Amino acid sequence: MRLALRLARRARGRTSPNPMVGAILVRKGAIIGQGWHHGAGQPHAEIEALREADAKGHPVAGATLYVTLEPCCTHGRTPPCTDAIVAARIRRVVAGATDPNPTHRGRGFEVLQQAGISVTPGVLAAPAEHLNEAFNHWIVHHTPFVTVKAAMTLDGKIATAAGESRWITGEKARAWAMKMRRDSDAILVGINTVLADNPSLTLRSARRPPAPADSRLRRIILDSNARTPLDARVVGDEYAHLTTVVVAQPAPARRVQALSRKVKVWTAPNQGRIALPWLLQKLGQENVTRLLVEGGGEVNASFLMAGLAQRVAFFYAPKILGGRQALKGVGGAGAGSLADALSLREIQWRRLGDDLLLTARVVLPPFFHGQPKP
Repeated sequence: MRLALRLARRARGRTSPNPMVGAILVRKGAIIGQGWHHGAGQPHAEIEALREADAKGHPVAGATLYVTLEPCCTHGRTPPCTDAIVAARIRRVVAGATDPNPTHRGRGFEVLQQAGISVTPGVLAAPAEHLNEAFNHWIVHHTPFVTVKAAMTLDGKIATAAGESRWITGEKARAWAMKMRRDSDAILVGINTVLADNPSLTLRSARRPPAPADSRLRRIILDSNARTPLDARVVGDEYAHLTTVVVAQPAPARRVQALSRKVKVWTAPNQGRIALPWLLQKLGQENVTRLLVEGGGEVNASFLMAGLAQRVAFFYAPKILGGRQALKGVGGAGAGSLADALSLREIQWRRLGDDLLLTARVVLPPFFHGQPKP
């Protein structure tokens, strides 16, 4: 199962809106086939393992299948894997996680058991579930799994009072941040970030620049008043088709029309402001399973304090900036008391050169008074 999990991770960032899955076929104590799901519309991991065994001339009847996720039993882009497993006369299926989809949960196991196949679920279930935490959230809530990312000094500043922010962290931290982008379906920033930094929001690499053929990272700009400059990088580069500018209804029509000729524009249904729950639901409908929020302090706060973020990734540089007017990593009005503060769990620290990275799940306080979680 550990090997199957390693195989599944090979497709990290490429399977959305499908989960990452790995599979191993074992017969008479030897591995006879292995595979992983490469992307939506392509064969599932179980099929890849069966095909490899067949290509190598190994009989699969009576074999044991180790798979990181409960085999599917419904028709989607591909036929049900349970049909192929039964047809191959597999003797036993050992699974990691159970299908998180409430409609299908456990049905694959039932189909296999009804066919006389022994089923052992829950082996290394925790790492198998963690592997697809974004997919698991999306398939249940129909909204993206949101990670708020920020690079800051030890005193929590992301920029000077004048807006200078490049570069707070070092090369290793920035390379890790690019890895996070590659794992995401979309990246979101606010209009102030666009105006201050004119960012590319692309999948940069030290080895090569991003190419249109392999770039699929969507760029979401929160811009209530349609202030995004028409010569901004996110509007005028070769990835403009991946940019969505989200405006409010009072935004000037001429600005909205001008932007619409270059990028996709969404108009929020309510007056005056962009409702983030509405936006998350819309992104979820478009198969965005993992959203990376790289906004300034106000955008970060809007997701965190409204209970709309599931994870944080905070990079800390060994620097102290100080200053009352310096920009904070998390702004907003803040919690009214310690009891209302957000807590973190599943905390992990990683050293990246001289910098530190904190990743953790967000825990809402018991008496949360923010907007309802989508």
